[in-house]
Amino acid sequence: MPRPTSAQIAYGSATVVLSTLAMLLLTGAGSVTGVAVIALGALALGLVVAAAVPVPRRSPRTVAGSTRVPRQRAGSAPARVGEHSLHG
Repeated sequence: MPRPTSAQIAYGSATVVLSTLAMLLLTGAGSVTGVAVIALGALALGLVVAAAVPVPRRSPRTVAGSTRVPRQRAGSAPARVGEHSLHG
């Protein structure tokens, strides 16, 4: 299982804190049960937000010793061995 990125942790934590405060202020919950339900809901929302943050993909590593073949320009014919181009 891959580790979460710092962006996922930051967005998820901010979502939990802000959504908990917003729901507590909007509902006016005062009982222990109400606060617990709101906290669990905010935690679930934070997990969803953290999972939705796109994870940067790693670039494929090049194999040691491999050579890169340059691309051929469009419309040009491949040069044959021993042939020289006069066009420059």
